[in-house]
Amino acid sequence: MKYVKYICLVPIILLTSCGAYFNQPLGIEKPTLGESSETTVSLKNLPKPAEPIVVGVYKFRDQTGQYKASETGSTFSTAITQGATTILIKALEDSKWFTPIERENLGNLLNERNIIRSTRQEYARGNESPDSQLTPLLYAGVLIEGGIISYDSNILTGGFGARYFGAGASTRYRQDRISVYLRLVSTSNGKILKTVYVSKTILSQAIDASLFRYVNFKRLLEVETGYTKNEPIHLAVTEAIEKAVESLIIEGIRDNVWQVNAPVLKITQLINEYDKEKAIADETQMYGRHLYQKRGVFGIGATGGASLINDDYSHPSSRPMIRGELKYLFSPTFNLNGSVNAFWFGNSKKLEVGYASLDLNIEAILLPFDKFTPYIFGGIGYNSNSAFENKFLKVQFGGGLEYLLSDKVGVKVYAENNLTNNDNLDYLIKGAKKDSFLRFGLGLSYYFGKRKPQKKVEPSEINYQELINTK
Repeated sequence: MKYVKYICLVPIILLTSCGAYFNQPLGIEKPTLGESSETTVSLKNLPKPAEPIVVGVYKFRDQTGQYKASETGSTFSTAITQGATTILIKALEDSKWFTPIERENLGNLLNERNIIRSTRQEYARGNESPDSQLTPLLYAGVLIEGGIISYDSNILTGGFGARYFGAGASTRYRQDRISVYLRLVSTSNGKILKTVYVSKTILSQAIDASLFRYVNFKRLLEVETGYTKNEPIHLAVTEAIEKAVESLIIEGIRDNVWQVNAPVLKITQLINEYDKEKAIADETQMYGRHLYQKRGVFGIGATGGASLINDDYSHPSSRPMIRGELKYLFSPTFNLNGSVNAFWFGNSKKLEVGYASLDLNIEAILLPFDKFTPYIFGGIGYNSNSAFENKFLKVQFGGGLEYLLSDKVGVKVYAENNLTNNDNLDYLIKGAKKDSFLRFGLGLSYYFGKRKPQKKVEPSEINYQELINTK
């Protein structure tokens, strides 16, 4: 019975794994229809055109030339599907905006038409016209060109693991990215009417857990479990192409390249939502960083924490501290910070004293456009004890981390070192070393006051009917 508790760990490890673990394939599966994504649904729900546009796609190629990575040696298998033309034609058909015509294998089509024509000529009877029943080929009003122009692997990798006394677990992840360009070309004059660009990340994850433990003399319990989940590259390519087709249609509506059969209110809403999405994309860099000014001009904050004196006594102990502060952000990176602090010092029952300080700091936010950022600060302060007798100046500097729960509310943690030119902070003058102290805090910040906006038209102000009238 000694090893029963270890065997009980096996279901615990399984239960703590993700749900995909319990959906392992245990037999041969039947073929199914292709999966649909949110992008597919969004593409199919677009308003319908006044008249479908005949479009030709000669070749939508993988222009990366990249081969699949292999740990065992070189491989000639491509990293990206070579059937992107077929995926694009399917997306054009699903949108109901286009009538795709065969151009990728045009030679096969022409050969087959020649076979039909020669067969009819050979077996024509009397005055029957052999070509009368062969309809002419459609010609494209527009062409769609472009391709998959990049496949970047391992743009973000990482993981986490822990092991204790033979039991442990770990997780790993990797993120790749593909980029797709589409351009719309007029066949009447060769003018490029529209160009759109879409990127899509590809996520791979691995989770595993193990137990290695001697449960008795000469009895070893060893358990391993885990799974790996890879997002199919084919589905990522499909979603990127579908999103590019959707963007091409909406931008064509906005710029009056083609007409749409839908109420003006619905069209206006569609264009406004797309412009908002595009505005967010313009402000977003790699790894989901949104580059816009989140914090307001002014900020107030409240902090609680601990203070620790470095004085002439040998055993200092921490005591509580509180802080209230006011900020003025004269730029996204720098701000002027004034604070009122109340804090206490203690040391092995030999010291118990309270102080208050007024501090003025210059603070630098190192990543001002990110939700999570480190910051550093430094400045001067004026201290006094509770009896307003022991007064002195000090210099402080420190750093911390802030995470924005929203554009107005942030959570921060920091550490601060305070240097004085006073050896009487603990009411004991001994030696040449001056007293100093540390403060550690955890608190909230609230930002308010908007900066002067730039003169630009907000997406929500665009009216489709007015846009048509100005064309």
